Amino acid sequence: MIARIAWLLARPGTAGSAASVLPITAFGIVTALLLTVVGGAQTFWSWTDEYAATYQALAVIALVLLVVPLVSLGGAAARLSARRRDDRLATLRLLGATGATVSALAVLESAVLALVGAVAGVAAYLAIVPALGLIAFRGEALGASGVLLPWPVLIAVPFGIAALAALSAVIGLRQVVISPLGVRTRQTAPKLHWLRFAIGAAVIVVAFGLMSVLQVAGSVMVILAMLAAGFGGALAVLNLVGPWVIRLIAGAQAKRAKTPARLLAARAVLESPKAAWRQVGGIAMTSFMAVFAGAGVAVLDVMGSEADAASRLLMADIRTGILITVVGSFLMVACSVGVNQAAGILDRGELYRSLGMLGMPTATMDAARRRAVMSPLRITAIGSALTAAVVMLPLTGITLIVAPLSLLVIAGVLAAGIGIVWFGLAATRPVLERAAAAVG
Repeated sequence: MIARIAWLLARPGTAGSAASVLPITAFGIVTALLLTVVGGAQTFWSWTDEYAATYQALAVIALVLLVVPLVSLGGAAARLSARRRDDRLATLRLLGATGATVSALAVLESAVLALVGAVAGVAAYLAIVPALGLIAFRGEALGASGVLLPWPVLIAVPFGIAALAALSAVIGLRQVVISPLGVRTRQTAPKLHWLRFAIGAAVIVVAFGLMSVLQVAGSVMVILAMLAAGFGGALAVLNLVGPWVIRLIAGAQAKRAKTPARLLAARAVLESPKAAWRQVGGIAMTSFMAVFAGAGVAVLDVMGSEADAASRLLMADIRTGILITVVGSFLMVACSVGVNQAAGILDRGELYRSLGMLGMPTATMDAARRRAVMSPLRITAIGSALTAAVVMLPLTGITLIVAPLSLLVIAGVLAAGIGIVWFGLAATRPVLERAAAAVG
């Protein structure tokens, strides 16, 4: 019975097949990127010479800079079809379905979508392994065998991702089981407490302290753990504080709005600050990455003129690592923007149809949508870059962070990230036009 109902719920609704295709695509990209990052870094732990600790420390930084946003993106993927699922499951609940039935349906649907996407991601990773093996470190290619993860890992990862998606479904299901009418009529208002900011500030202070005492750490493993904790904590706290800051600013913008587009944009952000953050969360990572890359390039520029052959090889490898990490961040931003923009339109499909029937031009809706993204985007880019600068200050000093070459790299990376968001907005306008013209 549960399987039959789940099959009926999986049939396309007013949102079409996109409500299922989007999370599958997102899980696939997340899995492929995660395996690529971990597979590429595993080789460094097989080295034991005098430079091994340096490579391993840099690998930890790169892994944290990429894996933390990947986990966040995976969580967003688990929520992509939540509104459609919640609406349908809440209707079943109102019709008399038990809480156990609703829970089983939610877990089954989320797990299946995640599993399908993760299997596709593993296949994509295997397809690009030969190309990854051509990447050179220490003057020679890593080789396909060096970047290929063990088969037990490749088999276990899809099931692990499916389990995480199922857990996300269980957590998100509480409102459907407790208040199905509130879900169906969309009466739940998000609540964000100021404690988010207090906790975030405390984590940044701790990260700054860890970076300040890094040089007196007793062993390589302690240094690696401190680097991972410092950078990982700073990145994770952005997801905690970001929605709260966005809600405060959107509230002020709603009070000062003088045009329909500005008012709609502010109200869209206030409707769900967490959803607004997910639209631009990828830029938080890119901004953080921009400061790291800029400072790294400045360090290499300072060291380049006095380096011996071994040091020049190390610096070339660092440049390669920075390039790979930046490219990886852009892939995540592109995935996050494209999927979240389309999902956001699908989520507000009824609103856009209603506005269209009331005579509002699609151009006005699109202007409101763009402002609802670009306004939080500016806040995110600046705040994340400042956070990264504070965390890296004990390691590099202010001179390297504000060096001309560093600032040029930071500006270039941020411009590219913002450009990806703008392109994602433009590319998803046809989805908005279809949603506004659809007959409910």
